[in-house]
Amino acid sequence: MYAVIRTGGKQYRVAADDVLTVEKIAGEAGTMVEFADVLLLGGAGDPKIGTPAIAGAKVVAEVVTQGRAAKVIAFKKRRRKNSRRKRGHRQQQTTVRIKEIVAG
Repeated sequence: MYAVIRTGGKQYRVAADDVLTVEKIAGEAGTMVEFADVLLLGGAGDPKIGTPAIAGAKVVAEVVTQGRAAKVIAFKKRRRKNSRRKRGHRQQQTTVRIKEIVAG
């Protein structure tokens, strides 16, 4: 069985025991989190599609680590103007392990 969930403005296709990295979610390592915004449930038979979400369905996951993504550099240069600007950004992210998918 698999599900498509929405979190952090993005959609992810997940199954049991998958490990994925998503936008930051509150919680320490080892705590359980629930994704209630399930857009699709699939597996055996026809997939069940929500409008926009499936009522009562949820995905339970465990927080593995809290961390930061690799640095993204935004560098702007205007040639012959002696003008340069360098900015860096590291996005906060959470690694989660999917425990179970509850169809509801």
